[in-house]
Amino acid sequence: MKTIGLAEAARLAGRALDEARATVHGVVVEAPGRTELVGQRLVWDGQQLHGDLGDATLTSAAQTVLAGAAENAACVTIPGSDVELYVETIAPEPELVIIGAGHIAVPLSKLGALLGFSVTVLDDRPDFAKTERFPDAERVIVADFDDPFAGIQITAKTHIVMVTRGHRYDYDCMLVLAKADVQPAYVGMIGSRRRVKATYEQLASEGVDAEWLARVHAPLGLDLGAETPAELAVAVAAEIVLRARGGSGQPLRDVTNVVKYVRALTDPAARGS
Repeated sequence: MKTIGLAEAARLAGRALDEARATVHGVVVEAPGRTELVGQRLVWDGQQLHGDLGDATLTSAAQTVLAGAAENAACVTIPGSDVELYVETIAPEPELVIIGAGHIAVPLSKLGALLGFSVTVLDDRPDFAKTERFPDAERVIVADFDDPFAGIQITAKTHIVMVTRGHRYDYDCMLVLAKADVQPAYVGMIGSRRRVKATYEQLASEGVDAEWLARVHAPLGLDLGAETPAELAVAVAAEIVLRARGGSGQPLRDVTNVVKYVRALTDPAARGS
């Protein structure tokens, strides 16, 4: 039975985080009749299981549990046994990269941090890209829009929002991103229908794939009737949450149909329908 100590588990987790990957850790907390297993540690790094439980069938079942684990920590009984694992996922923080440090970026940075994102704000204007303007951001960078993502690792947990001050800057940043061969979790771009259409036409003329463009959220945000920078930031943040969590975007009142229930309480005709 190969034992994985806490130091080795931490090393595996640290290496994975450096590569923007998650690891799932399992520790045996209950093993009736097999006390030697209690405290035994397993680590699944997405490709390989580190450690074992001294039994091929039990170890294989534990690997299946770890590979399918949710991000929330939980105690799980290994199928086909009475061995219980405490399972915890160590994953990189989702990142929100805001390109453009204007009026919408300020409340969006605050919302992003509140939602648990590591926030990075980029702008080519030193007077706007200031840490005091974005106290909730992890990084505020004065960037060149010809190469805006220099030094930024884009992963499947990266959410990119383009709210620059002009069409040509959106275009420059979008073109760099499209040619980078990366798959961020979310790409959104602000702009009117005309501005978005013009950007898409330019990108298509540069050979950007139509399917890649179809994944871009532009104009970005949900239709909330937002007008102020704070309202627009809420609309953008709501779309990001919707995309991540898979909601319907419908008012919960309509989804739960509470109104119909209330009417049935007071209207005998509705009660029978």
